[in-house]
Amino acid sequence: MKTEQLIQLLKDCGAIKFGHFVLTSGAVSDYYIDIKNASTDPNTLKKIAEAMAEHTEGYDLIAGMELGAVPLVVALSLKTKIPYVIVRKDKRGHGTNKQIEGGSVKNKKVLVIEDVTTSGGSVVKTLQILHENHGKVDKVLVVVDRESGAGEKIKNLNVEFVPLLSVSKILEK
Repeated sequence: MKTEQLIQLLKDCGAIKFGHFVLTSGAVSDYYIDIKNASTDPNTLKKIAEAMAEHTEGYDLIAGMELGAVPLVVALSLKTKIPYVIVRKDKRGHGTNKQIEGGSVKNKKVLVIEDVTTSGGSVVKTLQILHENHGKVDKVLVVVDRESGAGEKIKNLNVEFVPLLSVSKILEK
């Protein structure tokens, strides 16, 4: 899918917002990329999954951190037939006490999916959890990179960083 088409889909579903926003990283921004708006729109979610599917060859599993990445990994799994796991921010204090829901990641090649990256904190946490569980991660695929340090932080961990879109491309359209 062309960059312009994906940007237009995000605009059409209301995923690109302007105003005053405090981001997960704590940073303040005058725009917000709300991929949850995109991932709750079936047409947009399907198109994102199709664009992401081009980057999945050779992977045993797809992984995403709760909450934002979950619809993306589900859609991508349905498109590619690659199983997925959901990474919890924290271990459950009850039941199975798992931090990774789904099958084992041990010795499996895992593609990490994220909706939006800013500083990269949640992606780094996802990578750490997968590594602690002996998953093999060499790539992070994100819908939108806000170009605020996540890419460099991830690359410094010897993991490829692949954004479908950068915020600079979105804002120039």
